[in-house]
Amino acid sequence: MTQTRRLVRMEVTVTHEGMNADFAGESCSPELHPPPPPLSAAKACASPRTSLRAAATDEPTRARLQPRCPARSGAQPSFGIMAMTLNEAEGGSERAARSAEQLGTADWDSYLEKRNIVLQFLHSNLSLRHLQHHQNKVELLKKSCFYLEVEPKHVNVRDQNHVTLRTDILQLVDPCQFQRMKKVAKDQTETQLMLSTELLEQLKSGREELNNYVRNYDIKTFLSQWNLIMQKLTQLSTFLENLLSLQTPGKLYVKHHLVSHANLRGTRLPNIRLSICTKMPLIFDRNESYAHKHWAKLKWFTENQESHLEQCELHIKLLTNGSQNEPGYSRIQPVTSDTCAVSGLQPGRSYEFAIRRSNTHTFVYGKWYDRFVLTTKTDADEHADGNACALEE
Repeated sequence: MTQTRRLVRMEVTVTHEGMNADFAGESCSPELHPPPPPLSAAKACASPRTSLRAAATDEPTRARLQPRCPARSGAQPSFGIMAMTLNEAEGGSERAARSAEQLGTADWDSYLEKRNIVLQFLHSNLSLRHLQHHQNKVELLKKSCFYLEVEPKHVNVRDQNHVTLRTDILQLVDPCQFQRMKKVAKDQTETQLMLSTELLEQLKSGREELNNYVRNYDIKTFLSQWNLIMQKLTQLSTFLENLLSLQTPGKLYVKHHLVSHANLRGTRLPNIRLSICTKMPLIFDRNESYAHKHWAKLKWFTENQESHLEQCELHIKLLTNGSQNEPGYSRIQPVTSDTCAVSGLQPGRSYEFAIRRSNTHTFVYGKWYDRFVLTTKTDADEHADGNACALEE
């Protein structure tokens, strides 16, 4: 009996160190990296009759389940995270030690293997770093603009003199059918954004639930609830796969012909494909945008640093602080670059600037646009700036 207890205590000590290592992995570099491929539901969430020991010892499976945290020399977790994870690990080890004295070696080994499967899933696919990455991606998509893309873009059509001309496909598309497809694309985009938000919330709450199983369940309770835990792992793995698929806009099924045979004048009807494309939001560069007495310079950029910027709209609005005696002032200035100088401004007044992509013929959805306020300088401001420059010289 004494030897058995010593053996149990030795195993508890090893598990405690492993637990600290697992929890330390959670506090790795905060930099966002692309998430690893989601854990296969068939392998990560096998049938309860499947040997979990084989899944834990199989090298390819073990390598896939290992936390994907890049090693960094000299990187240290914060004291708050270290204290929190240490307390959680000690609490779990103490409960495991008390329960282990009442169990046999087989149950103890089974508990360690199953618990390790849950921890590896938490620290790889459902780590805080990866959830934050998905959160940022969803927020960026909500700010993006969505357009309907038609392929092919051009088609060869014969004119009345039987001369073949290269024609834009949008000139041949039936306007009513095209508007109907734009409505379908808008509904699909809104549904995907809504589902992405809901799936992300489900993954966050599921992570807390799995953490609760690991931290607060004793060994007997954990083993008795293993089927329920496996069902949760399967569900979360499916949620993660669905979230990844929703982050890429899909294709649209064309139920009706978009091009009339009469418009083709005997030319073979092309195979038209429709899809939804995403364009990143335009964001003002606050450091490079400024205002003088009668003019202001605005600069903006996109997250993916587009080399070719399409036409966009710069909205300029004079702020009147709700005064009824002063008429409002606003105008829209078309721009085809990433910078613009706005003239004709009044000194000492505040203007709201907003930048957004133009609503072209293929525009489908986009509600968000960046805006910020600049205040033009007064005579006193320019005089003070001149004196400051003179003192520096």
